[in-house]
Amino acid sequence: MREILGITKALADENRLRALYALQSGELCLCQIIELLGLAPSTVSKHMAILRQARLIEGRKEGRWIYYRLMGADIPVEVQKGIAWICGALTRTKRIKEDGRRLKKILRIDREELCKKHRCPEQSGEKVRRLKKKSNRSREAAC
Repeated sequence: MREILGITKALADENRLRALYALQSGELCLCQIIELLGLAPSTVSKHMAILRQARLIEGRKEGRWIYYRLMGADIPVEVQKGIAWICGALTRTKRIKEDGRRLKKILRIDREELCKKHRCPEQSGEKVRRLKKKSNRSREAAC
């Protein structure tokens, strides 16, 4: 029962369905999924974690890149049929058609550039610099 609830929870969000559908075309880097969905990296990571916990997708890390793909042969037949049904129904939606066009463009962008664009502020030190600037401005305004 718990497994079924995890799967239905994972499939109960538009962005997770969009990511799942995009992964039908093959393995994608997290930064490509972030670009496709247009969401914050932390939000996309959370969505991917939910899909992974439901065992609908699997991830692997290669250097600093994280890749996701649909589960392979380990996925139950019933789940495979359910995903096929969902993806078949999604194919006709305007949003998924737009995603398909965007994904083609995204796949032509250099992965290194995408990853730089979507790097988390904590990784680049950018957040620390912004906080220091803000703190300095606050002190100057107080004087």
